[in-house]
Amino acid sequence: MRSRPSVGRSGTRTFGLTVRGRSLLAGGVATAACSVVLDERDLLRVGLVVCLLPLVSLLLAVRTRRSVQAGRTLLPGRTAAGTPVEVALDLRGGPVFGALRLADTVPDAAGPVPSTPPRFTVHRIGGRGARVTYPLRPALRGAHRVGPLTARALGALGLAEFTREMLAPDRLLVVPRVVGLHGAPRALGSGEGLPGAAAQQGQGSPDVMVRTYRQGDELRRVHWKSTARHDELMVRLEERPWHAGVTVLLDRRDGAHRGHGAGASLEFAVTLAASIGAHLLRRGEPVEVVTEDGASVAAGEGLDPLLDALAVLRPAARPDLSGPSTAAGRDIVAVLGACTPEQAGQLAGRHPGGGYAVLLDVATWDGGERTPDPASAAEVLRRAGWHVTVAGADRTPEQAWDALVAGSPVTPAGAR
Repeated sequence: MRSRPSVGRSGTRTFGLTVRGRSLLAGGVATAACSVVLDERDLLRVGLVVCLLPLVSLLLAVRTRRSVQAGRTLLPGRTAAGTPVEVALDLRGGPVFGALRLADTVPDAAGPVPSTPPRFTVHRIGGRGARVTYPLRPALRGAHRVGPLTARALGALGLAEFTREMLAPDRLLVVPRVVGLHGAPRALGSGEGLPGAAAQQGQGSPDVMVRTYRQGDELRRVHWKSTARHDELMVRLEERPWHAGVTVLLDRRDGAHRGHGAGASLEFAVTLAASIGAHLLRRGEPVEVVTEDGASVAAGEGLDPLLDALAVLRPAARPDLSGPSTAAGRDIVAVLGACTPEQAGQLAGRHPGGGYAVLLDVATWDGGERTPDPASAAEVLRRAGWHVTVAGADRTPEQAWDALVAGSPVTPAGAR
């Protein structure tokens, strides 16, 4: 991503003499006044020269301000959290009389702390221009503002200065990190319509749909005739002749999460939801990611629109998990924060056919605040036919998914 060069037509500007320049100007005026009183022409010449020095320095600083142009390039302009980004500042024009000091403002979430932005001093700009670079490693998803770029032009001998905003901020989009997942929970996304699924017809038997065996499939669903024909394990799909896809529900309620910054439980939930969506899309499943109120996260299809929407997703103030029922024929995978048994019952009522849920033990992210016991909410969902695993802060998104695939719950850290 590259910003358009600017010559400083907007932004905050200050210019004038430095303390050194003002002192020298005052000394020159005093010297000239004394020369008049003493009738010393040589002293008058010295006083005039001393007065001219800061004024000439001020003119040179203004010339530098008008002649130097700047552009900013973000490589890349869209990245995943934790991935390095290079910021390049290209300077053209000149010459530079004295020094040109640059400071680019970057938020803490995208790299250095705001109180110590990247700073550079340029003494010369060649005919091909000059380039200065600095790295960023954004730790937190979001749309970050890199800039503005502030320039401070110092005149010769440091007698004058001109400060202005050379570049407006650029947008750096940091999408959630996507981790690699393996397998799928039992009976999630039966695979109808997937590449490799085929209709097999045997003599005296109805048509059946088959696909290759995946981790988590039941052995009783193995279709032995197709297995022998393809020389690999194939499973039957006739139990679910129509499958509308998978809905990934992300609980973004502010009161359901704990922690701050990139280590918050909400960021864990967003990373897991993004990874599940990416994993199922790669398997060929129709996937829709929705928030706890049933609203779709991304309007477009594909992984990139989904990640872009999750990058700017913000917490919601909703107190419960009530909402519309999920579409018929769709499986559901829910990534939930803190839930009371009543809220778990609300979610189960929205999808009476059961589903899959990763329930976060948010107390392990911040033990200083009392939160509902996840075991009670998990029990309510299990009684409603859901497969549930509980994950704490000591687990990774990959481990939480593996536990859901295996069908055995993750023991939360510091189980209560």
